[in-house]
Amino acid sequence: MPERRPAPQAADKLAFLLALVPWLMDHDRVPVAEAAAHFRVPEQRIREAVQLIAVSGIPGDTAQYQHGDLFDIAWDLFEDEDQIALTNLVAIDESPRFSGREAAALIAGLQYLSALPESGGGAIDSLMAKLARGASAEPSRVAVQSSPSDAVLGAIRQAVADGHQVEFDYSSPRGDREHRRVDPLRIESVDADWYLRGWCHLRQAVRTFRLDRIAGLVATTEPISHRASDVQLPDTLFQRSDADLVVTVDVAPGALALIADYVPDDAEHSLTDDGRERLDIRVSHVHGLKRLISGLAGVVTVVAPEEARGAVREWAEAGRARYGGRPAGPSSGDSWDAG
Repeated sequence: MPERRPAPQAADKLAFLLALVPWLMDHDRVPVAEAAAHFRVPEQRIREAVQLIAVSGIPGDTAQYQHGDLFDIAWDLFEDEDQIALTNLVAIDESPRFSGREAAALIAGLQYLSALPESGGGAIDSLMAKLARGASAEPSRVAVQSSPSDAVLGAIRQAVADGHQVEFDYSSPRGDREHRRVDPLRIESVDADWYLRGWCHLRQAVRTFRLDRIAGLVATTEPISHRASDVQLPDTLFQRSDADLVVTVDVAPGALALIADYVPDDAEHSLTDDGRERLDIRVSHVHGLKRLISGLAGVVTVVAPEEARGAVREWAEAGRARYGGRPAGPSSGDSWDAG
């Protein structure tokens, strides 16, 4: 004789409804049999729960249940075809929603992630669809284009997983080009840039390579000779070197965290007359400085050395010239040191 299950208690019914209602909201029309199979309960329990949902809701300001204060379902569909479709939702519909612009920004970020190898695109596509449906207004249509470095990223990830060496030509920021053979150990990202950290056989040391400076990548079948457990990978991506360029900058106090990776632990701070912090930062070369400052326009000003000030000024003037702007004169040059 089959074992008789105890009847669900009030707390069990409530917990079941809290799980069933959001699930039904994600499905336009669901057969009772499918819902029962999903929750692993008898079909009759699903039918009873639907009957209870139809008399559930939130009373209005008068503490009376008015039209629209209760859930409703498509009764003909339920009674004739044994299918469930919610036609009126309460309470949950009143929760805060993303604006169209907020949803578009999130979707753009998810599109970027979906373009990366091993991203689990199915789950991301589903989440993007839910964001679009749940926004308070239709999101702006956005598209994130994949970059040439995506193929390099996928190949290096596979080499890391396989434990095989890679070979490639690498262009330094100064324009030097060298052929490298590397044991790939780790891939990391900073903002939109991806980096490979590995043991460089040319330098016989751990080195960091930016993926968009790699060309002619070849994944070999040669096993790596150095593993992450064999070498010491620093916690920070960028390491101090005696060849670093020391640059004095003025920074808005609220922006110090934006350049924290470039500030030495023993850096001395002083306060300028306009309330900014003056301190030294370390960058590997002047080209990296231009890239850093261009993203912090208005909050960071290069003070010294003059070589660095001039390089940043020329970088900014070249960018402004492309948009038809006037060249920076002597009186406006300092403002461009931050741009």
